[in-house]
Amino acid sequence: MATVLHNGRFFQSGIQGEKHSFAEGMLVDEAGKIVHVGSLADEEIQQAEANGATRRDIGGRVVLPGFIDGHMHLLMFGQSLQKAGLEQCRNLEDIRKTLKEFAVAHPSASRILAKGWMHFMTDGKALASMIDDIDPRPIFIDSKDLHSTWCNTAALEELGVQDMPDPEGGQIHRDENGGASGLLSESAAVTIVWPHIAKVAPMEEKVAAIKRAVQEYNAAGYTGLVEMAMDENGWEALQTLRQQEALPMRFAVHWLITPRKTVAETLTQVDRAIELNGQYNAETTPDCRVVGIKVIGDGIIDGCTAGLTEPYTSNGVSCEPIWSLEELGPVVKKADVAGLQCALHAIGDKTIRTAIDALEQNATPGRRHRIEHLELASPDDAARLGRLGITASIQPVHADPAILRAWPTLLGQSRCERAFAYADFARGGAVLALGSDAPTAPHAPFANLYTATTRRSAREPELEDRVNAHFALGLAAAVAAATEGSAHSCFADRWAGKLEAGRSADFVVVDMEWETDTLLQAKVAQTWFMGRKVFDADATASASASS
Repeated sequence: MATVLHNGRFFQSGIQGEKHSFAEGMLVDEAGKIVHVGSLADEEIQQAEANGATRRDIGGRVVLPGFIDGHMHLLMFGQSLQKAGLEQCRNLEDIRKTLKEFAVAHPSASRILAKGWMHFMTDGKALASMIDDIDPRPIFIDSKDLHSTWCNTAALEELGVQDMPDPEGGQIHRDENGGASGLLSESAAVTIVWPHIAKVAPMEEKVAAIKRAVQEYNAAGYTGLVEMAMDENGWEALQTLRQQEALPMRFAVHWLITPRKTVAETLTQVDRAIELNGQYNAETTPDCRVVGIKVIGDGIIDGCTAGLTEPYTSNGVSCEPIWSLEELGPVVKKADVAGLQCALHAIGDKTIRTAIDALEQNATPGRRHRIEHLELASPDDAARLGRLGITASIQPVHADPAILRAWPTLLGQSRCERAFAYADFARGGAVLALGSDAPTAPHAPFANLYTATTRRSAREPELEDRVNAHFALGLAAAVAAATEGSAHSCFADRWAGKLEAGRSADFVVVDMEWETDTLLQAKVAQTWFMGRKVFDADATASASASS
């Protein structure tokens, strides 16, 4: 039976939020497809009601397309829900206290896993000796950005890194005697720590982590995810879960490509992505596709590992991109020829330029290749994105003033004035895809929208600081980027991302005012996937109250 949804405000706009408006009704057929969006007096809705369509009162709430997280890490997010959170820590003392409390509360855990550490909390130091006396079990602490892992001695021994050479593009930090001192950064974290943690976790644990991740995302209003660093461990767990049950979520997957010693070894990873794309694509498995590759081009500003054209102001360090243009070219070209999308992580201005050059020289226009993060783009490179049809994949939660206090010292004030230039990207014609980068940052969409539109802190709302307010997005533009933009970025806009006839009835019902200043008070009431309600806040609250 068809359903007429009424007494709601159904969001309509172009892909950049232009000409936004609110319709008063939506008609959904029994197959879960949108048939019509418009006035309740429109012929399509009148005819459906005459034929006995079910009426559903939305209660005056706003109805948005289901959010699509344009950049996240699925298995790591699911696993992070079980980790000690260090996000609120200010110093080493806070970190040690949190870890001790977590260790006491989890006596049967084989390892102590933590997340959310930032370099400034420990004055840039991360030594095993600083945490060795907390617990005899291995301790693995993810940095907030996931570019580093801080380990105690037991963890270093479990990893077996004492005599291991540094991987390409990464570093096992060592003391004056050559011993591993506690920190693994960049590809050392990605290629040594991540696979180890995933491997030692039982399959049922990984499957449960992904299932909980999907549930958490549904509860936050999401119906789609772009997974941005998939590997064999995560892929096996996701496919195991999909075989067990139908998931109320769409997945577009980018396969992680890491630096290797030879071009042939590197390109073998691309071959694997091509193979999987042949099996999992829009025709065979439209709800779970391998759409492209992911290449991490540099580190982060806070760790002085993002590639900059000029040295860091604070210490004079010059940092090059992890991949040179000559190394990146063959990877981009091979993926592009095979029809895959390239997602290139680039934070510093030099790495951003290298990434754009690589796509301009080696890729086919129209493939919707993308650059992730774009935290410090020059005016010229900001303008090139739209010209070249490159998607600007942005995560406004990383532009939160509460976590950028070290930037003026690290970069100098003039460079900070180019930080997170989202409005520049849009003015240049680039499609914006808005994501969270969870678990490096909170996945909740309204915190993301708040910082995107106000440039203020969602973490510390009392802060009055704004980060480059002139680069703020309008609310309609931000919502479009978090829905239609993310769908467009992975060619899911044929079936999702917008409340439009012919697309799937994936939508979220929200208690909210259409004002940027009140976004942090917005509440998800319901989430619908393919015309079926998959989250209901009232039902969840009732179940919690009765348990």
